[in-house]
Amino acid sequence: MMTSEEIIAQLPYQWPFLFVDELNDISEEGVVGSYTFRTNLPFYQGHFINNPITPGAILTECCAQIGLVCYGFSLIEDIANAGRAVALTSSEMEFLVPVLPGETVTVTSKKVYFRFNKLKCKVRMRNEKGQEVCRGTIAGIIVKKDEA
Repeated sequence: MMTSEEIIAQLPYQWPFLFVDELNDISEEGVVGSYTFRTNLPFYQGHFINNPITPGAILTECCAQIGLVCYGFSLIEDIANAGRAVALTSSEMEFLVPVLPGETVTVTSKKVYFRFNKLKCKVRMRNEKGQEVCRGTIAGIIVKKDEA
């Protein structure tokens, strides 16, 4: 199995759209990772004026990057040489608590199933206070990189 650092290095994202700082636990059943929403992220300038919060679409993306893409990469040996990528196919999220600039969140993903190159996971995001920020189900497929 690849290390956390190797998995993060394979992600097809970079600042300001990389929402994974570290992976704290990886197993056959799931992954736990974290990210700090830095105050200089561009979307805070307009969401919302004088009262910035992290958009739900970005929270979903963070859950997908940690809970689906990183986890999917951990399930595939040598993802780079295999020429594979994980593409999001569906998400159903519920948002409970806002995430403010500067907050660190932890995403926990548990495998529902992984078969026929499709991965489905239950995800939960918690803030530093342990409050549940959002939860839901995300799914994706493993494709050749030129199909992603």
